[in-house]
Amino acid sequence: MSQTETLSEGARKGTPDKADAPSSSKRWWILSIIAIAQLMVVLDATIVNIALPSAQADLGFTDGNRQWIVTAYALAFASLLLLGGRLADLFGRKPVFLIGVAGFAGASVLGGAANSFGMLVTARALQGVFAALLAPAALSLLNTTFTDAKERAKAFSVYGAIAGAGGALGLLLGGVLTDALDWRWTLYVNIIFAVIALVGGWMLLSNHRDAASSKLDLPGALLVSSGLFALVYGFSNAETHDWSSPQTWGFLIAGGLLLTAFAWWQTRAAHPLLPMRVLLDRSRGASFLAVLVTGAGMFGVFLFLTYYLQLNLGFSPTKTGVAFLPMMAALMVMAQVSTTKLVPRIGPKVVIPAGFAIAAVGMAWLTGIGVDSSYSTDVLPQLLLIGAGLGIVMPPAMALATSGIAPEDAGVASATVNAMQQVGGSIGTALLNTLAASAATGYLSGKDATDKLVQAQSTIESYTTAFWWSAGFFAVGTVIAFLLYRRGVPEQDAEAAPVVHM
Repeated sequence: MSQTETLSEGARKGTPDKADAPSSSKRWWILSIIAIAQLMVVLDATIVNIALPSAQADLGFTDGNRQWIVTAYALAFASLLLLGGRLADLFGRKPVFLIGVAGFAGASVLGGAANSFGMLVTARALQGVFAALLAPAALSLLNTTFTDAKERAKAFSVYGAIAGAGGALGLLLGGVLTDALDWRWTLYVNIIFAVIALVGGWMLLSNHRDAASSKLDLPGALLVSSGLFALVYGFSNAETHDWSSPQTWGFLIAGGLLLTAFAWWQTRAAHPLLPMRVLLDRSRGASFLAVLVTGAGMFGVFLFLTYYLQLNLGFSPTKTGVAFLPMMAALMVMAQVSTTKLVPRIGPKVVIPAGFAIAAVGMAWLTGIGVDSSYSTDVLPQLLLIGAGLGIVMPPAMALATSGIAPEDAGVASATVNAMQQVGGSIGTALLNTLAASAATGYLSGKDATDKLVQAQSTIESYTTAFWWSAGFFAVGTVIAFLLYRRGVPEQDAEAAPVVHM
């Protein structure tokens, strides 16, 4: 067969040959742009949290309404992710990526300039909409840019580290900006990230439509978006309503039914939004579940440890963010080790369960905190262990969730990864908040609730309950990962050239 015929065959398969690959330096510049854009999205899941008290004092909204500043973002983001991923496949990853970045920046400016509660909630919802375009486009760009085994491992170690540590970095940056400037800068700061990502993306990315011959599955998009919205909304309501409230279980049931209908429709649609081949691979399914469990358990660290450090140990917002830096460092180091050394040599069936187990031990150890505990002895060692465990789990799970995927499905597979993390976070937040509140109420029963020491101990009881449940989530992840992942190392094509499909 001639070289021309070989190239034609490669083109027919949607796999450009070495002649189409960009230079090595360009690939790493592309990774930098993707990383900056992804960091912007991940930061906004937590960066506003620390600024909420200041925003509430400025705009005058109630404690009951405060959660919607966070929930509006999560609802829009989670419910539209699969649609955003498919749009990237259909219309090209570069335009969807750039539109997502520009729209996210615009929504951030709107939020920073908000003069009312409604305006701020609207801006946060718009951030979620554009994040749903940006996040899957970014991950699918990473997936299709790096196909060489060694380079792919390094790239995903960076991406996974950002996905895991970005929440902690958001707490740090949110604290610094709120203390030094104003709560509005937790939103305005996105302009800096967006300008870099826009300019770099415009210059470095080229466009490729792998699923250009397909059509958008509108019934599927409506079913899955409605289902994810109802699911996340139901779990969000569990934080402010009782679990027996129709606003909680009604939306959860509706979400389950809509997602079931979506799964049924995908087996019959001519151009399914989420082809079943994306989900039914055993190791890929295990990776999706690993990301879901990680998202649920991580909130036990970020949410309740933030409360503990500020309310019980008296840390400032900035000092609270700094306190999470060792965890971020451990996560980033182990992200590199797990993706480039451990998984390629040992395989995910051992490595990922081991990471979950380490994180579970760290969370269980963290339950030893008390009213008079010290950060250096009762929090820091546990954070290092949790960070190491999450670093072992998240990057390889994300890489394996999109590994071996057909180019035309890269966007929707990437969106599924993001959706799992968002839904996991929503489930974890709702469950842990409810369980923590119940633990605090139970501790106060029969005691003098006006006693300050009793009140402080009740908050400790709520935190440790959340930590135990987070440890339980990670323990479940250990079992799931061990049972589902295939034995051996992931299959790699030794001849694979680094290629780009954009």
